[in-house]
Amino acid sequence: MPAVVVAVLVFAAFYLGFRFYSRYLAEKVYRLDPNFVTPAHELKDGVDYVPTNKHVLFGHHFTSVAGAAPIVGPAIAVYWGWLPALLWVVFGAIFAAGVHDTGALVTSVRNKGQNIGTLSGSVISGRARSLFLIILFFLLTLVNAVFAVVMATLFIANPASVIPAVAVIPIAIVVGQRVYRARSPALIPSLIGLVVLYLMIPVGQLYPVSVDGLAALVGFTPKTTWVLLIFLYTWFASRLPVWVLLQPRDYINSHQLFVALGLIFCGVLVGFDTINAPAVNTYIAQDSPSWFPFLFITIACGAISGFHSLVASGTTSKQLDKETDARYVGYLGALGEGSLALGAILATTAGIGTAAVWNEKYVDFGTASSGAVDNFVSGVGHFVSHLGIPPELGAIFASVVVITFAGTTMDTGVRLQRYIFQEVGELIGVRWLARNVTAATTAGVAAPLALALAPGGGEQGFAFGRLWQLFGTTNQLTAGLTLAVIAVWTAARRCNPAAPLIPLVFLLFMTVYALLLNLVTFYTQRDWLLLSLDSIILVLSVWLLVEAVMAFNRLRRAPMAQAVPVER
Repeated sequence: MPAVVVAVLVFAAFYLGFRFYSRYLAEKVYRLDPNFVTPAHELKDGVDYVPTNKHVLFGHHFTSVAGAAPIVGPAIAVYWGWLPALLWVVFGAIFAAGVHDTGALVTSVRNKGQNIGTLSGSVISGRARSLFLIILFFLLTLVNAVFAVVMATLFIANPASVIPAVAVIPIAIVVGQRVYRARSPALIPSLIGLVVLYLMIPVGQLYPVSVDGLAALVGFTPKTTWVLLIFLYTWFASRLPVWVLLQPRDYINSHQLFVALGLIFCGVLVGFDTINAPAVNTYIAQDSPSWFPFLFITIACGAISGFHSLVASGTTSKQLDKETDARYVGYLGALGEGSLALGAILATTAGIGTAAVWNEKYVDFGTASSGAVDNFVSGVGHFVSHLGIPPELGAIFASVVVITFAGTTMDTGVRLQRYIFQEVGELIGVRWLARNVTAATTAGVAAPLALALAPGGGEQGFAFGRLWQLFGTTNQLTAGLTLAVIAVWTAARRCNPAAPLIPLVFLLFMTVYALLLNLVTFYTQRDWLLLSLDSIILVLSVWLLVEAVMAFNRLRRAPMAQAVPVER
């Protein structure tokens, strides 16, 4: 199968999804109102609540959700065959992620920018809020731990990527100062910043950076050293006002994402590469997991991801200028991430060599997991070589893309973790945690750092093994529970809740099934840490689901005036 044919068909499906289905959601399900005063205007504070142009906000939202996961997940999942991975990405992005991301954004905007965990309290029940906040704590801990290990692994494997990946930080700060202080449009400064970033790639080739010396000095391994440095950076970055670093970095990365997608798909078009992997892999190793249900939790970002609800309701909702912008930012952002997942599928099936080479790289699930990012990087290097770019330079470019996206997601993730700790502190009456940004940020960094450096984590690559599966199930359960909140909210407003309910049932079945299977696996392997986490997440999720069902039953019995949740 020519890769370009697959790409054209997928983009056509995405176009139709945005053209028709997103309009249906905007007009019939969520009833977006252009005159509604959004929290960005009502609660404007210049730090978190900032009215933002929809194109700039799309850049923040898109790059915050499009981290390493839509690359790693599909690059692993093609082990079961490229066709099931592709179908899940296409149908998931159009009918699940678009509904989920737009709905999380709209419900938050309609409730003063509250995050989805807090919203569950007013929409479902007070107990639901407490349960959801705990689940979100686990998800953010897993997200930040996984991405830190991914970045550390890439820094070690590609030392030439360090300088350009780090250079994006001062570049973004300069762009942010220019845009905010001068009140100038962000497009030109951010494009200039992108050019400067790319000029750093050959500099990185000339001066590769290694932390081996520092690691030996402090008595740590290189990977542990990188993980510590990454979390030290996020501690500072998550405390800055969004316009200083987060927004300009996201906007630069949004351009970089379009450049990356353009280079990948132009390379596919010019090279006319053929997909050499099997459409459905019938030679699954005996110790490898079955595609059912693990395909649907291995590919989370790119199809549907609960982390998106945290971004949509945590930072994006506080910056939305007009409520009608939610269709552009939320739904199109979901399709954009699906496009990145498509690029990862093609890079790891048509870009890494012959069928024999593919079979060697995907001999079993463990090999597929550990080599996922390297396979993507080499595949992108092959695609861009058709455009006259040396494969080595293309590989560094791909590494920088993954690292900067993962870094952006961690910036947002630690900031969201701080919000969660502050809300938990307010909920349990611990004022110093609720109101002290330093304490909440430190707690938000300490939890994922401890998990990333736990035995089997920072040193053995949790991100490509068992922790990835737990991350995937927690992520998808969060998506399902978010859809439950959205469904109850839409039903309470007397809108048709079928759009969120259908993917909700599918996701909850797959993820609970995967959690149960993982319980057996973790117990057999005597992995008590992940067994405990898996058990806690499963119990909390089932409990919260019961609360959602009870809320639906109350809605059926309540008159209209009592059914609709309070909105401003």
